[in-house]
Amino acid sequence: MEQKDTKQVLKVENLSLIIDEKKILTDISFEIKPEEVLAIIGPNGSGKSMLLKTLVGINIPTSGTITWAPETKVGYLPQRFQVDHYLPMTIEEFLSLKKNPKYSLSEVFSLIKIEKGWRKKNLAHLSSGQLQKILLAWAILDKPEILLFDEPMENVDIAGQESIYRLLHELQETLHVALIIVSHDLNLVYRYADQVLCLNQKMLCYGAPYEALTEQKIKELFDTHTLFHHTH
Repeated sequence: MEQKDTKQVLKVENLSLIIDEKKILTDISFEIKPEEVLAIIGPNGSGKSMLLKTLVGINIPTSGTITWAPETKVGYLPQRFQVDHYLPMTIEEFLSLKKNPKYSLSEVFSLIKIEKGWRKKNLAHLSSGQLQKILLAWAILDKPEILLFDEPMENVDIAGQESIYRLLHELQETLHVALIIVSHDLNLVYRYADQVLCLNQKMLCYGAPYEALTEQKIKELFDTHTLFHHTH
């Protein structure tokens, strides 16, 4: 990935991705500035996860450029993280595997609001919401300038979703990080995102949520039978 001086944390220009002769992404362009929140929305199979994987270098773009600000540290949480239920590893042992952390475990536990008693909990026995918190702690140990979350609320109950989004918002203000979040929840997009990117292989909208997410764009993006409600 190209790096050069830029006022943005990340700038993506005309990015396209083809895998096994199948078009995954076509002509995607956006940018994110320090401390901004970008939400990426779109139907299943629209390329959201593949876009994040391309941003962190797992996929190599077919064309276009991905420009990170020099020495940007990136925290990435994948969509799925499977834990073997026979794995005898505590939360503390798992987080201690991080090489050259910039925060101590105590500092991260405090930031993520994890009680001391959690340290000895078996990683395999955590709920989906609890596991997301631990993966967030793992990402934060590096003291990143930007965090990328791929569907952080998958399989998390409503109360857990609200708790995690509230925590992300607090971390953004405390640590001054930028966020890229893949989400299906338009209510949370309107509440927390500075910019929204509508994706279905190609970019259907991009901008401030209340300006970009017109009723027509939402219908174009999702099945017309799917209803979304938001409050102003």
